[in-house]
Amino acid sequence: MGRIAGVTAAETRERLLRAAAEVFAERGYDGTRVVEIAAAAGVSNGALYAHFGSKAELLVAALRAHGRRVLGDLVAAEPDRPIADVLLAVGRCLPRRRDARGYLIVEALVAARRDEDVARPMRDDMGERADLVAGLVRAAQSGGELDPALSPNAIAHFCLLLAMGSALVTPDLHAVGDEEWAGLLARLMTVLAPIDSTAQTGET
Repeated sequence: MGRIAGVTAAETRERLLRAAAEVFAERGYDGTRVVEIAAAAGVSNGALYAHFGSKAELLVAALRAHGRRVLGDLVAAEPDRPIADVLLAVGRCLPRRRDARGYLIVEALVAARRDEDVARPMRDDMGERADLVAGLVRAAQSGGELDPALSPNAIAHFCLLLAMGSALVTPDLHAVGDEEWAGLLARLMTVLAPIDSTAQTGET
């Protein structure tokens, strides 16, 4: 079904996802035609539609397969690393210049505003990202790293806003020094830290 001679269906699908990620990032969702993705992957239109029912489905699948997921990668690589450190490490990456994959999320978010076929899976994708952050926050609260009085969902939403905003406000539009940004993040983390009741009451 939609296979290239000598290539498995799974390999054909991966070839299509790589091509889609590159073409969408270069030309944008609206500026991309399905035939261009098929040509970039070296397959026929029929082979493409054997794997993906629409351009919208292909965009979201490409985002899931090849979009940047720094947080998930860090957690997978260092599962025992303190959550506060993980959030800081991800935060420090936000203002940096992105590769082509980093702009897939922009195309998906813009397309979701106009195309319900993109919006539905994007809501699921954003929900999964938020759930990951909220789960990490809950674990950090249980371990005493973050203030248990704060809403994990609100912190997750704040992190999503920062991440999505960083995909739009790129260094060529407005740059900030690494030390300046790191200093702000460090201050924000102190706000999220547990309140020292002893220091508040002045007890020794």
